[in-house]
Amino acid sequence: MVQAFFHYSMHFLVPGLLAWTFFRPMWLRAWFLMVLTMLVDLDHLLSTPVFDPERCSIGFHPLHTLPAIIGYVVLLLLPYKSIRIVALGLLFHMLTDFIDCIWMLKNCPACCDKSAISWVCSYL
Repeated sequence: MVQAFFHYSMHFLVPGLLAWTFFRPMWLRAWFLMVLTMLVDLDHLLSTPVFDPERCSIGFHPLHTLPAIIGYVVLLLLPYKSIRIVALGLLFHMLTDFIDCIWMLKNCPACCDKSAISWVCSYL
């Protein structure tokens, strides 16, 4: 229950806080753009099964890999405000998914071996 609340508040409420903090004159539009970045999860549809509670999305799904994340950092450096907002939303989404992965790996030691972020397991 706590994890579900954390997950949804991190995906909806915190982007609003980020929008309010960094893009105040246009915070509602920024919030909307950041929430739209959750569409990055459409890459889960490429997996079989689509949902696996013992699978970490970071490093597994194409838009959740290191090259994609590096691309999001590059987008953050561009001079266009809307693109930077989307990049911030994507990077924050990756952070929340990474936190979800840590919780999952902490509760499922057997999942560590098949995770792309298995290096984290030595710290848990």
